[in-house]
Amino acid sequence: MKVERILFPTDFSEGSSHALHYAVDLARHYNARLYILHVIYDIGKAFELHVPHISSDELHKEMNEWAVKQMDSTCVEEIRNLPDVEKSVLNGIPYDEIIKFAAKEKIDMIVIGTYGRSALERFIFGSTAERVVRRAPCAVLTVRAPEHREK
Repeated sequence: MKVERILFPTDFSEGSSHALHYAVDLARHYNARLYILHVIYDIGKAFELHVPHISSDELHKEMNEWAVKQMDSTCVEEIRNLPDVEKSVLNGIPYDEIIKFAAKEKIDMIVIGTYGRSALERFIFGSTAERVVRRAPCAVLTVRAPEHREK
């Protein structure tokens, strides 16, 4: 199996944090490039609502800045000795943007955490991991958070 590009989408949850360990280990094992991606959920796209342009632009700018800071603070220790890492922040519907990114960058494997959202959020937004598994153009490794594993 040839794995040269690994995508790690994160929502900065504990589930994502746990999955990061797997993504980094796999990147080291295969000497692969690691892509770290955060998608800012665009409510306007999800529900086809009109959001005033000025306020949404400012909101996206602030959320993007926050996401970059989060990415730097939550991933810095894990990726310290990886030679080939690329970080990206996109706006849109998370599963859709993850799938598009994977296709565009010719990703070989996606490593994604599960149970990143509360039960209410899963009901409203659906399971991003589940949708990625069903639609991804490549292999997907789902990593269940330790507290959700059966004992």
